[in-house]
Amino acid sequence: MTGYFIQAFIYLVAAVIAVPLAKRFGLGSVLGYLVAGVVIGPILGLVGQETTTIQHFAEFGVVMMLFLVGMELDPKGLWAMRVRLIGLGGLQVVLTAAAGSAIGWWLGLVWQTALAVGLIFALSSTAIVLQTLNEKGLAKTEGGRSAFSVLLFQDIAVIPMLALIPLLALPELMGAGGDDGHASLSLVAHLPGWAHALVVVAAIASVIAGATT
Repeated sequence: MTGYFIQAFIYLVAAVIAVPLAKRFGLGSVLGYLVAGVVIGPILGLVGQETTTIQHFAEFGVVMMLFLVGMELDPKGLWAMRVRLIGLGGLQVVLTAAAGSAIGWWLGLVWQTALAVGLIFALSSTAIVLQTLNEKGLAKTEGGRSAFSVLLFQDIAVIPMLALIPLLALPELMGAGGDDGHASLSLVAHLPGWAHALVVVAAIASVIAGATT
């Protein structure tokens, strides 16, 4: 238990030092956190062994941030930004995914892998971009609203991407990760790719339907 407190203390001290310095030099708090992580991790080796545990807290923070974004959106505002949301956001995702897939295929990747890589490069971090926009005072500007529309479309596009990924799995790689003892607890582990995709879509649709009722 003492080790956790020491690691938490190191993280807090690094953040307290790095973030104000980054803001003072006009770099933003996001870059300050990244620099602090590089210093206390790979450079000094003070932390890093507990990465898996920290990821759970980080994911929880991202989820809470998305809840805050959702609470600030109303149906009228969402409908008013439909042109930016579908037009600008859809264009960015499609073009970026196509460019990434083309580059991957040109480098010799099979088309399934190239498409997966392209879809990954079409996404960006909503948490990082929104934090940067708020710090720079650009969130309410025309460019900030356009950037938010693109980010929101990317978050929505993750749903069909998650359903598509199982269909892109290469047969020779399926099961290559080995059995870690949790496969028996999965209800979709032994389903074919198309059935796995349908389960993902059905699960997400059920969550959305339950939230709107």
